[in-house]
Amino acid sequence: MTPRAALTTGPAVTLVIGSGSVKCAAAIGVVKALSDAGIGIERVVGCSGGALFAAGVAMGFDAATMADITVRTWTRKITAKRNHMGFLRLLAPRLFGFRSDSFGLRDDAPMLAAFRSVFGQQRIEDTPIPLHITATDFLNGELVDITRGDLVEAIRASASLPLAFAPVKLGDRLLIDGYMADPLPVSVAMKNGGRVIVAVGFESPYQNNIRSAGRFAAQLSAILANNLLKSRLAFQSAAHHGEMILILPEFKQRVGLFDTAKVPYLIEEGEQAALQQLPYLHALLDAERQRREPISA
Repeated sequence: MTPRAALTTGPAVTLVIGSGSVKCAAAIGVVKALSDAGIGIERVVGCSGGALFAAGVAMGFDAATMADITVRTWTRKITAKRNHMGFLRLLAPRLFGFRSDSFGLRDDAPMLAAFRSVFGQQRIEDTPIPLHITATDFLNGELVDITRGDLVEAIRASASLPLAFAPVKLGDRLLIDGYMADPLPVSVAMKNGGRVIVAVGFESPYQNNIRSAGRFAAQLSAILANNLLKSRLAFQSAAHHGEMILILPEFKQRVGLFDTAKVPYLIEEGEQAALQQLPYLHALLDAERQRREPISA
């Protein structure tokens, strides 16, 4: 397959957007800051909630379009429809037959319809900017880098939150949420030659009042995701031979899973976090350009 060209002729970076539900909208602000500074994106990687935003970047959507997409699609409606058979199989597995390859407590039809309304039948390999969407192999826990096939199916696989949604069968793999393998998959950017990487990550919020099984599970998930994020970043920083700029927006306001009313706030925080890194980023890009230029006789 012939490599696709990024939508830029100037300095460019590889952008990685990690898991973080609606907080991933901060990546819209990061992209805006990069664009305003004349910095393009040559490749984009998305994980879990970040897969939706990575897909928008790869399609060349502007900030206003991405904000509108977030408000229209990332709502409680995508998890509102119960999978009644899933509940029955949870309560009486022997009677109704428990199957790990199709078990989920929520019907994914609303999610698929929302994403399909945005991306239609778009294929990953045909996006203007090269796109990678990550998921986790349910059978062995390996990170799976999806670079071909139906875009909506890939996003659905990457956002297959365990227990809530059933795993997704793609090819010979059974896939679940990408954050289970790596909440911020910088390794994919590294393996694909990214020299200057901008990684936008999000820590999962801890629960203040744990008074239900759901909040108990959310707390366990946050502990797992945050510790995995820190350990993976430490390893990748040590192994990477290029340069990586890590952007971890610190939100002073508490942001709920579907808190789309705060999308403008999230975008602003992402933009401000990126602006703080621009001087260093420009220096890295200048150094990278000089490295690539042939030495004059």
